[in-house]
Amino acid sequence: MTNEDILLRQIKTADDAGIAQIIRSTLVEFGANHPGTVYYDDTTDHLTQLFNRPKASYIIAEIDKKILGGGGIFPTPGLPDDVCEFVKFYLLPEGRGIGLGKKILTLCLEMAKDFGFKKVYLETMPELTNAIPMYEKMGFHFLDGPMGNSGHFGCAIQMLKTL
Repeated sequence: MTNEDILLRQIKTADDAGIAQIIRSTLVEFGANHPGTVYYDDTTDHLTQLFNRPKASYIIAEIDKKILGGGGIFPTPGLPDDVCEFVKFYLLPEGRGIGLGKKILTLCLEMAKDFGFKKVYLETMPELTNAIPMYEKMGFHFLDGPMGNSGHFGCAIQMLKTL
């Protein structure tokens, strides 16, 4: 499998159960399935519905009709009007280490810019250490605390990027 074989597309209702399973299994894999994370978030089971709003988008990565993961941008309540959040970014093991994460994040950053956002915020956990160097390489810097009202008090790391 190469990065070029992977299709990036908008989420569809038929994807909801599969991507929810990927999100939760990834959190279990890294020991990050604790309260205050998307593991316990009801919206994780209904991402199509959640992202069906202005200035929101969720990208599914698939190969041969198999979902490898996804990630999205969302106008999280409480953030300044010119800031969106990069959210629910999870990949199956076979989707890691091949540049797919960078490809999804790059597309999400482009969409954020197209939607008129000036900055992109994200929250993550120390357990998900694989993604943090990628975020730094993509221009995100660490913050001293959370922004907005994501409700994910289990995320101890916050980062921000200016577009």
